[in-house]
Amino acid sequence: MQTLPIIELRRIEASIIKPIYEEMAKELGEEPARRILGQAIRRNAIEQGRGLAEASGEPPGIAAFAALLERWKANDALRMETLEQTDERLDFNVTRCRYAEMYREMGLAEIGHLLSCNRDGALCEGYDPRLDLTRTQTIMGGAAHCNFRYRWRNDRSE
Repeated sequence: MQTLPIIELRRIEASIIKPIYEEMAKELGEEPARRILGQAIRRNAIEQGRGLAEASGEPPGIAAFAALLERWKANDALRMETLEQTDERLDFNVTRCRYAEMYREMGLAEIGHLLSCNRDGALCEGYDPRLDLTRTQTIMGGAAHCNFRYRWRNDRSE
């Protein structure tokens, strides 16, 4: 089965979301529109994480999760610099993000973080509760790079 690169999926989603968001912002105000959009996308990302875990056919873990990132990188969508990968951690920086570039070109820079960046932690929740993401900066937010730091906890209760 051929799957769409994530950047193409996000482009399609954004073209549908843009007029809906604009209408919600006009009717409700920007803050409520962003809150509603953020909540909906977060729920979707959790479900997507569950689906990825189920479809992978691999036991969940850092190596299996790292393999899934190829769809996000497809079509040169992300340029990444891997810093460390072990069974318990995956650290990398994104040095170019075509998602951010695309949202700016589409006139969606003010909600680009909702459309993509804020999905990342929620995706982990759905993939497996033992996977945590820490990220303190993003290109979408104006930083020179995004710093992704994933940690795998072997005990669900930690």
